[in-house]
Amino acid sequence: MPRLFVAIDIPQQIKDDLTRFTRELPVARWVPADQIHLTLRFIGEVGPQAFAAIKAAVSGLNFPEFTLALRGAGHFPPGRHPRVLWVGVEPSDRLSQLQQDLELALLEVGIPPEERPFSPHITLARLRDTAPAKVNSFEERHGELNYPPYQVREVVLYSSVLTNQGAIHSKEVTVVCRG
Repeated sequence: MPRLFVAIDIPQQIKDDLTRFTRELPVARWVPADQIHLTLRFIGEVGPQAFAAIKAAVSGLNFPEFTLALRGAGHFPPGRHPRVLWVGVEPSDRLSQLQQDLELALLEVGIPPEERPFSPHITLARLRDTAPAKVNSFEERHGELNYPPYQVREVVLYSSVLTNQGAIHSKEVTVVCRG
């Protein structure tokens, strides 16, 4: 059964630039450049019928082109045991509306709503036993990270297969903006 998620891809130039951070925390498990994205909704494993319904729901999204900007760096969860290192996304009404529209479309095909509030971010690395002081130092150096805004023109439904070498993501549906 495929694991599904819906995401916005990040421009290649920004992906390439984000990979420069891998030298700063070598103990982190860094997301490969080709897999850096903004997750709108993680769906998880689904069967064939749900997969078809989700494809149709995502294909029906209707959204205008809009801009996004990446700003700052931080970690989840807050506190002493960081698990995820991220780059933030500047607040965007259009992004929030797109995510809500996606959530409603998935609800209509029987996918339960996400219980956690939407917190847009770009996952850079997963952390295990990384000293909080090193994470804090990373955040101090990159807290003012600021990329120029870029145009969002499409949303992608991805399937993901976990392997011993890491996840393999495949594009299942690409929806181009219609406004």
